[in-house]
Amino acid sequence: MRTYRISQLAERCGVPATTLRFYEDAGLLPAERTPSGYRIYGEDAVERLSFISSAKLLGLALEEIRDLLDVREEGVCASVRARMLPLIASRIQDTDGRVAELRAFSARLADVHTALSGPAPEGACGPDCGCTTTTAPAAGPVPVTLSPTRPAPGPADEAWRDAPVACTLGGAELGERTEQWRTLVAKTEQREDIEDGVRLSFPPDADLAGQIAALAAAEQDCCAFFDFTLHLTPAALQLDVRAPESAAAMLADLFGVPA
Repeated sequence: MRTYRISQLAERCGVPATTLRFYEDAGLLPAERTPSGYRIYGEDAVERLSFISSAKLLGLALEEIRDLLDVREEGVCASVRARMLPLIASRIQDTDGRVAELRAFSARLADVHTALSGPAPEGACGPDCGCTTTTAPAAGPVPVTLSPTRPAPGPADEAWRDAPVACTLGGAELGERTEQWRTLVAKTEQREDIEDGVRLSFPPDADLAGQIAALAAAEQDCCAFFDFTLHLTPAALQLDVRAPESAAAMLADLFGVPA
């Protein structure tokens, strides 16, 4: 049976080596080790990666993909389908909700566009000139849920403030995770300070949103003191990152916030 080094598997599947290491850390892609410590993958890793990529395109969370891979190892396709069906049904429901919100937002924008296209009043702007809209609440960002098993945080759900400021990763794993974040943060179009953290704005790209969501979910597993909120709007993709004051240095190191 053919085997691959990590660079060979990355080239074979078109997946960056850093992502393969991340998948290994997340329990998605196990690797054997040579006596000298190099990762070695079998031919089954190619098919496994294909399944992971397909599941990510469906919007499944890392823990869901990991669970599906465990079921898939049993070799019964019917079991995999039975496990996937409710997950896909949940994604359909979530997507339909987001589509409805975006349609409502688009209709509101169309109304404003129509109003602004009419004759402008003489003189300066006023409350009724059409430049300030007050007849309906401004449409907020459409939330992208990191994981359907993790409830959306509310005002009283701020356990991250009291979590120990400690990362469970170490050595090479910590360096790889830092590199993954810096690669994503390099794609930001704008940084904005917010209370307790920073808001990073990215191009509104679905694949990029999936990468950010996956990495944020993994980061919360090892650094519970970070709080992530991912928003998708028609014009931008935004990630809010917050942390306790005692974690300011780590926030700066990963996300470019002055310590």
